[in-house]
Amino acid sequence: MKVNELKDKLGLEVLTEGDLNAECTGCYSGDLLSWVMSKAEAGDIWLTVMGNINAVAVSVLCDCACIILTEKAALDDTAKIKAEAQGVTILRSEKNAYQLGVEISKLI
Repeated sequence: MKVNELKDKLGLEVLTEGDLNAECTGCYSGDLLSWVMSKAEAGDIWLTVMGNINAVAVSVLCDCACIILTEKAALDDTAKIKAEAQGVTILRSEKNAYQLGVEISKLI
């Protein structure tokens, strides 16, 4: 499934638009950045509440398909600028990580 399809099916808000045609091959949920760096895989949808510049860096390092900020978490201005420069798609949902994970597991 492509990021754009995921966005549409889950009704996600687009905060930054990177490659909306990136293939989503898995999903990872976590907020401890060092843990995510060692566990997330290329193509993962990353569910987190971390809307800062460090999360953008981790996403690039792990080659995540996109970041979804859960529970309407904020994206700070510095992170937004960096995500746009790096081509990182960041989406947002009011749902929590568990709810989104369940929905995503039915889609991919």
